[in-house]
Amino acid sequence: MQDLVDANHILYHEGVLDAFGHVSMRSPQRADRFVLARSMAPALVTGADLLTLDLDANPVAHGDATAIDGAVPAVFLERFIHSAIYRARPDVMAVVHSHSLAVIPFGVVRNATLRPVCHMSGFLARGTPVFEIREAAGPGSDLLIRDAALGQALAARLGKAAVVLMRGHGATVAAGSLRQAVYCAIYTEKNARLVLDSHRLGDIEYLSDKEALAAEATNAQQVSRAWDLWQRSARHSTVA
Repeated sequence: MQDLVDANHILYHEGVLDAFGHVSMRSPQRADRFVLARSMAPALVTGADLLTLDLDANPVAHGDATAIDGAVPAVFLERFIHSAIYRARPDVMAVVHSHSLAVIPFGVVRNATLRPVCHMSGFLARGTPVFEIREAAGPGSDLLIRDAALGQALAARLGKAAVVLMRGHGATVAAGSLRQAVYCAIYTEKNARLVLDSHRLGDIEYLSDKEALAAEATNAQQVSRAWDLWQRSARHSTVA
């Protein structure tokens, strides 16, 4: 589970998560369970803070214990993001939810589209649908995915894409491995910044779908190079 601890620290160190947001992985032992830290700042997560939850988002184990015995650690309110996506997408092995600042504008500005402008973010060619929580929760929600029904609505909006934007809230990334999910979360943020910067210069020439998918296939073979660097940098940071 050290990779999941590192993933929390990396995403903080790379500016995708701050005091908020979370990353999970499907359990390697049971496909109907996933591992997520208790409710806390990602940069402070240790192995002792990891919880195992079922696909109803209920904690079933903490640390080396096989069951919760009444002393249940505080859990994330939005753990339903993770449980719903794992239930809907058997191909997904890891999920990242962030409040990535450069990404938020693309979910709140009408007709804005987050498309790949750089070969490192070719995975965005699979689409970046926007989840409008008002359609599922009505006009007065706090925008959080607080229950299974909202989680299911978010997962449905994600569909087969790698990234779903959440209007006024952030984004959620789903991928076939933990390292890939971290890569996609980081390069979604980087691509968003590139698009915002490029708009100041003029019209943007985005990657074509064929270019983006070809780049995605190539980059998928190189994720460990990025992970090794990010891991080392995060481990040497004073916070994590």
